[in-house]
Amino acid sequence: MAHNVTIATRTPNQVLGTVFGAVYVLVGLVGFAVTGAGGFAAHDGHHLLFFEVNPLHNVVHIGIGALLFMAARRGAATAKAVNSLVGAVYLAVGILGLFITASELNILALNHPDNVLHLASALVLLGVGRAAK
Repeated sequence: MAHNVTIATRTPNQVLGTVFGAVYVLVGLVGFAVTGAGGFAAHDGHHLLFFEVNPLHNVVHIGIGALLFMAARRGAATAKAVNSLVGAVYLAVGILGLFITASELNILALNHPDNVLHLASALVLLGVGRAAK
């Protein structure tokens, strides 16, 4: 007798949340290997490829990654909402970063490659979050 098996399908928002979530958690963990725990909110960070990170920046990456990943696991509507929210936050951070890289307000040790990456992440997250299921 044949069994009817339902294969759960993931929406584009769930796939994006899972992938971006895993990548951001991994970047945060690798960032700690580069920075250690010193200079938690230092204005000048350590180099991770082209990017600068400090421990606070690493914590933010891990938190954002975990949020995206968990939202993707909760379901399509949650993934869509969280992708849109994180995309909007990254848009704000990307724009703000353009103005604070050389100031005392730069507690995440942002540099211009970080700003480009945050703006690109924002476009992808907002685009998929607003357009797809």
